[in-house]
Amino acid sequence: MKKIGKAIKRFFMAIYRIIDKLIVTPISRLIFNIREYLRSKNLNKLDYIFNRPHFMIYVSLILAVVVFLLIDSRVITLVESEAEVITNVPVTVNYNEEAYVVEGIPETVDIVLIGRKSDIYLAKQLGTNNVILDLSDYEARDSAYRVYLSYTKSIDSIDYKLDPSYVTVTIKDKISVTKDIDYDLINAQYLSEELSVESVELNRSEVVVKGSEDAINNIASVKALIDLRDESLKDVGTYTLNNIRLVAYDSNGEVLDNVEIVPTTLTATITLDTYSKSVPVEVRTTGTLVTGRAIASILINNSNSYSVTIYGDEEQISGITSVPVTINVDGEGANSTRNYNVTISRPTGVRALSENNASIMVTFGDERQKEVEISTISSRNLASGYTANIIGTSSVPVIVKGVQSVIDEVDATNINAYIDLEGYTPGEYDVEVQIENDDPRLNYVVSSTVRVRISNN
Repeated sequence: MKKIGKAIKRFFMAIYRIIDKLIVTPISRLIFNIREYLRSKNLNKLDYIFNRPHFMIYVSLILAVVVFLLIDSRVITLVESEAEVITNVPVTVNYNEEAYVVEGIPETVDIVLIGRKSDIYLAKQLGTNNVILDLSDYEARDSAYRVYLSYTKSIDSIDYKLDPSYVTVTIKDKISVTKDIDYDLINAQYLSEELSVESVELNRSEVVVKGSEDAINNIASVKALIDLRDESLKDVGTYTLNNIRLVAYDSNGEVLDNVEIVPTTLTATITLDTYSKSVPVEVRTTGTLVTGRAIASILINNSNSYSVTIYGDEEQISGITSVPVTINVDGEGANSTRNYNVTISRPTGVRALSENNASIMVTFGDERQKEVEISTISSRNLASGYTANIIGTSSVPVIVKGVQSVIDEVDATNINAYIDLEGYTPGEYDVEVQIENDDPRLNYVVSSTVRVRISNN
């Protein structure tokens, strides 16, 4: 109790000091100056009154009360009326959430407060700027409602305006359906490049989706968004991820915000593994060497056969048989060798490579040529329902160009010759023979065509 008493005493003493400083002392000084003036004019009666005990205190108190009454009754206005905007005030909506869906509700509105600066300041400090949209007495119908927003005033002495002051809302009956759920893996770039997702298992296969009939009909899929950025996904193993967010999409892949998914989250069990395979690096060339020169050898990191390890999902990289790199040999061949430093690009589906750079040394030599006969010619890109047969010619000559040591190793049975029949219809045609060349040290020249008859099956 003593502490409370001392606190009250300090409070009133503080008020006394403020009044003494701001009111009593200035008025006392004014009266003292007036008294000195009267004394100088020999007005002794007034001087007697001013010398009465507590006279100046009484006068100060009377003047203070008069000034207070004038200000409180707004006869004297210390500060003119002002306006201030409170932005992004949340809207509280009252309606039957279990039975209805309401469309057109704004998330926030702005409030314009008009009044004295002190009142506006007090209203903001109280923090009771509640904007309410009351739809508790409204029912579902096809046409829209115009409903005015209401504001709970914290200070009666100020005026307010809402922006907007009313909203147009549509109230629809809420229905619910059961939907199958799938999953999407997001933020895959944060997963270690050597890891891949082997399997994902959700703790449920269906969810209940609630919303208006129009919104429900727009749902194309419901998916669980599994975030691979999770800090626990660092190594090979099986992990349980909780609070997986569920999202509904329309046919355009846009997120539908006007439906409710129950439950809102689920649990997923994800298994991480690492899958890799070794594939050769295949050098491809662009450009044309100087006349009379050919590529004699290609070494990748001082090796005739250089391979890298690729990492990724098994189904995506199982069909990859090589990793290509391209070098430009245009105008080369005058010198005996040329070195290239290349970056090995990742093929589609490959997340990581064991090596990202390579040094390639190309050796040049004098070009030689020889002619071989190709008797096996395949057809490609023939439309379904047709059959193609080569008429007459059983073989075609092919000129092989390269340095002598390379063309000596060429076997005609290993040359892939073909004709491209894309766009051809039944009939007979002369079609150019092409060679599939996967060896940059060789060039093939084919000047022959074959007669092909295309017929219906």
